[in-house]
Amino acid sequence: MTEDEEFRQAFPSLTKELEEGTTQSFKIDGVRTMSEESEQDQEKQTFTPDVIDYIRRCDTVPQAIEIVDFLAKQGEISASQAKAIKSQLRAEGIRSFGAKKEKDHYLHHGLE
Repeated sequence: MTEDEEFRQAFPSLTKELEEGTTQSFKIDGVRTMSEESEQDQEKQTFTPDVIDYIRRCDTVPQAIEIVDFLAKQGEISASQAKAIKSQLRAEGIRSFGAKKEKDHYLHHGLE
């Protein structure tokens, strides 16, 4: 079977349009493009939550203090940062760090 016959068998309606000259054409007024740089930036974009992101997911001050203690123990925050954060938690409350981030926050709101 030749390529022409394969094409006719695979696309009978298109073949008919081409033979009869009844194909339609449409004018394209613009083309939407994305630069390669922006695609690369999107691929490289990552997000690592910090202590504030974790605190904003907590419901209570004791939960937040537990997170702060854990991150300090892991060396992700310094002892002085932990002390300052815990002081703010006790004095101003958990929402002084921002509104609560619910489950799937980043799926709905992106990486702020």
